[in-house]
Amino acid sequence: MSSAAQSEPSQQAPFPLPPSLEEQAAWVEAVLATPGVNVPREALENMAPFLVRPADILTDPDEKGTRRIKDAALRNVRSDSGEMLTVVVRMHGAGGSVWEHNERISSEWHSAANPAIPREGHYALPQVTPFVRVTTAGREKTFAAVEMVTDSRESLTASLDKAAAALALQDGRRTFNLREDLVLNGQKEPGLYIAQHITIREDALLDRDGAPLHPQTHWQWMAVRGNNRTKQRHEIFGISSAEVVTGVSVKNIGGVGEKVLFDANEWLPQLSRLLNEELAKEGSAEAEPESRAFRAVRVAVVEAHLVIGCPTPSRLYRIAQMSNRHDHVHPPLEFTPNDRSRALGRSVLGSYVAEGLLDEKTAEVLSGSAPVTDLPQCAEIVSVSELRDIRSMMLLAELFPKERRKQLFIRRALSEAPPSQLSAPEINRRARAWSALTSESYPFPWNPRIGEVFQLGEIREGIKVSGRPLKELLRCADSDAEALEELIAYRAAHWLAAFDIIDADRGSLTGQKTEDDFGVKADRVRRTVRNSLNAMRNHPEKAVGVLRELASAMDDGDRKPRKVGLSGEPLIEPMSRAWFNREFPKESGTRTQTQTPRRRTPPPPSAPPEDDGTLFADEATGSPRPTDASPEAQRTGPSAGGAEATGPAPHPGPGGPRGSDAPHEVLRRMRQLATDTVALKELVDLLVDATAAGAGDHPLTRAEADTSAQLLFAASTDLRGMVPHMDRLAEPS
Repeated sequence: MSSAAQSEPSQQAPFPLPPSLEEQAAWVEAVLATPGVNVPREALENMAPFLVRPADILTDPDEKGTRRIKDAALRNVRSDSGEMLTVVVRMHGAGGSVWEHNERISSEWHSAANPAIPREGHYALPQVTPFVRVTTAGREKTFAAVEMVTDSRESLTASLDKAAAALALQDGRRTFNLREDLVLNGQKEPGLYIAQHITIREDALLDRDGAPLHPQTHWQWMAVRGNNRTKQRHEIFGISSAEVVTGVSVKNIGGVGEKVLFDANEWLPQLSRLLNEELAKEGSAEAEPESRAFRAVRVAVVEAHLVIGCPTPSRLYRIAQMSNRHDHVHPPLEFTPNDRSRALGRSVLGSYVAEGLLDEKTAEVLSGSAPVTDLPQCAEIVSVSELRDIRSMMLLAELFPKERRKQLFIRRALSEAPPSQLSAPEINRRARAWSALTSESYPFPWNPRIGEVFQLGEIREGIKVSGRPLKELLRCADSDAEALEELIAYRAAHWLAAFDIIDADRGSLTGQKTEDDFGVKADRVRRTVRNSLNAMRNHPEKAVGVLRELASAMDDGDRKPRKVGLSGEPLIEPMSRAWFNREFPKESGTRTQTQTPRRRTPPPPSAPPEDDGTLFADEATGSPRPTDASPEAQRTGPSAGGAEATGPAPHPGPGGPRGSDAPHEVLRRMRQLATDTVALKELVDLLVDATAAGAGDHPLTRAEADTSAQLLFAASTDLRGMVPHMDRLAEPS
């Protein structure tokens, strides 16, 4: 450490110099003596030069001469994943660093959850792990810090610079200019920082004397909350987070040459002196208008919360991230839908871990912070499509659980109504979380509204997929209706979105993007994701071919999928959105929109036919039935029997009809009611298509929608319960 920190006061306003080495050491010892603290000493020593008046938060020495942190400066932070202890400090505005693992910019990196080879220009971040060391007693101890191993100094610098650039793009979603707000008003909200140890795998270059040119390890305090504020402060000061972590060039702090200073006790005093000198010139003719010092004066000192303790340090990364997710789920800023939905899903997984309902390793994989191959059941799987599918189906099961305990905790995490009262917006919010987290296993994220494919009544009590391997489902989909339905219901939307074949309905035709086979903008087709899936159900042979080709494209390095023929065989040309819309056409606008007339009473019963054993076969083909009724009995109108012949027949209730004709009359009424059920589905489809065509985004009130959904759910339950009776009533085969 430099002696500069010892020879000058630590409070040369307004840009402070580091405390003296004695003050720094006293603060470090006091923190370590405070109950509940288990942060590494080296991490505290790294932060100490940035502190302002650290003695203000220390107690007086006790009878043993020990000082601790005052209770007033300590905070217990609790989240669904656990708790941690923080200390409130006043910090030099140049302190802290942006964190590459900030969830808002996670899509900038190749996700650890994506089993495919990273595309050109993208790479995965090193995995963050708990900081574990062997103590002098020979036992392993986990500290309240995290660590990562990076390939080289260059890769570390590149990652930090890329994170800062990505944050700049996200910052554009604010309704105000954050940097100018900091310049004019200072920083009002404190940042939350966690200690991270960084090891560089590549050996350092040596100078002429054989000494390394740069350190092999670094300690730094990374922003869990306040990444954008940290980045903007650094830019106001004229430095970068990469420099704060890896060393500051003397050129940026008023020096000359190419020397890099690694110790904050060396470079921070030079920066503060330079800014103080610039500020002193503000009133003179030498002053530069809007100088760096003038712009930085209101962020010269900021409040910061440092994580110094955690009773479950092995979960510190998850706990710290969880504490930041409230701003993503209930954002004060315009966070992207993907970031918000991923944060919501990770909150649910974190609450499961805290309650012992999900193991830590599985949660890491599902959260996207560990590769899918870390799961025991995936160790021998090499197919990209299968690995992606396993993770997606596991996410589906966790976000729509069947287990009662998980249903309770997901309700608590998302502040939802009981299962019987779940609303469509609540179901869609879970579906978006499932879709957003699933997209981490793919090269590019898609609109998480792609996942809004579920009907309310189908999933109130959770979803349980068959558990059949993807390879088996694809192999037998052309002969197994259940396998095809599972593929369409839970896979097709994501697969199509991953290759930009479909997109979520954007609310207007101008929002839809479509190109024809020659790359020219084609006629836009507005359709919902459900409409696309229903079109695949209507063309099962071709749908099987599309699904197999999409899986094959994933396994071949996420190449462009090819079109498929009528029987499902792949062709030569690449698949496109326009091709999909042609081959799986939207029904709206092509079918005749007829309305089923309402009847207060059923039509007059026809004469019961003799049972010739072909009752259902004839009905299925739609061919007329032969009957023994006389021609007179078959005619209608006044000539066939006057008013009595055309009047409505009495509604046969539970007490009749009886006799040999009763089964035939019951079957006739069943078929009529079944036809009405089909008409009911058509009416619902018409309403959905009319809404998609611009008749209004929400044509029903909440009460109307909930009442209708409950009636449909009750009816479908009753209908399913009747099916087994048909087999028991049939004659032996």
